[in-house]
Amino acid sequence: MEVLRKLEEVQRMLTFMESRGFVRCDNHDSDRFLANLMLLLIRPCGDLDLNRKCTLIAETIPKISLSFLEEAHLFFNAQVPLQARNEVTGFRQSCVGGDGNESLPIGGGGSCVFSQGNFVDTALVGLDAVRRANSTLEDFCRSYFMFHGMDEKSPEAIFKYLPVLVFTESYIYQMDRLNEEIVNMSNNGASAIETADMLDTNGCWTSKVIGMFKSDPFRPLTIQLENLGLMTQRIREELWHGEEYWALERKLCSALRNKEEISVEDVMKAIHLKSFDYRVLNLLLYKLRGEKVNDLHMEFLSISEFLVEVSDDLITGFTSGQLTQCFRFDYEDDVIENNFNTLRMFVRIYGPSAAPSMLAACISDAEKKYDNLLKALDPQLSCNYERRCAEATKEGGKVSGHTLGTWNIPPLILDEESYRSNISSSK
Repeated sequence: MEVLRKLEEVQRMLTFMESRGFVRCDNHDSDRFLANLMLLLIRPCGDLDLNRKCTLIAETIPKISLSFLEEAHLFFNAQVPLQARNEVTGFRQSCVGGDGNESLPIGGGGSCVFSQGNFVDTALVGLDAVRRANSTLEDFCRSYFMFHGMDEKSPEAIFKYLPVLVFTESYIYQMDRLNEEIVNMSNNGASAIETADMLDTNGCWTSKVIGMFKSDPFRPLTIQLENLGLMTQRIREELWHGEEYWALERKLCSALRNKEEISVEDVMKAIHLKSFDYRVLNLLLYKLRGEKVNDLHMEFLSISEFLVEVSDDLITGFTSGQLTQCFRFDYEDDVIENNFNTLRMFVRIYGPSAAPSMLAACISDAEKKYDNLLKALDPQLSCNYERRCAEATKEGGKVSGHTLGTWNIPPLILDEESYRSNISSSK
């Protein structure tokens, strides 16, 4: 009976609209849609009168886009919160820091309906974060599986553990992206994290999400890993290291932007902490396989990760026979986006003249530790890892293995503000 009543209402509205010249005879679906819209407008809704309803429609229609409606459709049908709107930075952002793709909860069974109270405790990942995590996960499989006696070319070996690894790395990527946005949301030298309560506009989740950085950014991930029986004290410690790195990144990048002093101790600590996600993945793999953590392997990989983080901030030249290749990495982009970058930090601390030599000394010390630990590995493992490093260097891009070849310091950007301005005006 309810269905028949609604059909009758629609038909009556169509008759009324036709008498007023509102009906389009060429498209009955359009007419029915408009009839339902008219019925919605005239139905009582609290203390809103017709004038206020018309005003709301006029104000809201320009904000409704196709992508917004697609998200609303997914939201309504899946009954889960998909996206938070970051009205401050002006683009869509997933509930844990993604870049505007549909975020769905990944985890155990039970209801998918979340209230505002427990929303920030729900681990969500967006499609864009999964895409961004893809290269890291590929490198992890190719570079770290060998330390577990696993074949990175075996589909069974990869897909057996892939869901947890993908989920974890994607979550970290989203939070890392949000942290970078927080850095650039600073106002008059005050970090946005300190003024999060001011950022919750139009009912957004912005302040709630940013607020997690004040307390426990990995709480949703930790809850999920605990539910799966995968959380260990060492994983928890590495997640703490991730929090510490993000705090240092905010501190150092804010200082650079505001031309304040920074300490070499903070910079070196940040470099060592930056690859915490690789260590989390590695520790998860130990736990998933029921293996005891190999401390020698962890120490060796930590030094390798340090060298990679430094090399990734520079331009690295690679020479092989008559072929010379030069890869561009993150230095210029990090200046533009005000991201953490080793070379940027050294230039601020030591000045443009001394920075290259000081960085070279830092690299040399790390390489000595790397070589000593490499010799302590099983000979076959050592050989396999060096082969992987050579492959990764030829392929270019970010790799977990220590790059082979010559270290090159790119041309220094001495006036970052002018550089950013020139890049912006050229677009």
